[in-house]
Amino acid sequence: MRILIVDDYATMLRILRNLLKQLGFENVDDAPDGHAAAQMVAKQKYDLIISDWNMEPMTGYELLRHVRADPENAHVPFIMITAESATENVIAAKRAGVNNYIIKPFTTEILFAKMQAVFEKQMAS
Repeated sequence: MRILIVDDYATMLRILRNLLKQLGFENVDDAPDGHAAAQMVAKQKYDLIISDWNMEPMTGYELLRHVRADPENAHVPFIMITAESATENVIAAKRAGVNNYIIKPFTTEILFAKMQAVFEKQMAS
């Protein structure tokens, strides 16, 4: 399984990579913002995208909309991570097609549960 993690905070990328490694996922690419991630998604197929919401110059929400608008990648599971639990953000992300949502801070168990929920839902579809 190939996973793309996106965050403008290098420490968070390292934390995510380590959490995924603990869960047995080694095939992980990372991008420092939504724009770089969009370029990577155009060149490489991913089985899961995990992205922070708040980034410049392209936010995770804008990346989500970009991915969903591309017929080649519209089906790729997308998990949004944010420090904000604002209801309007959750609703906007759901409407844009996010598969799951994680509020920082989170544990390996929470990450695994969210990933598992996404893949179980996909397999049922």
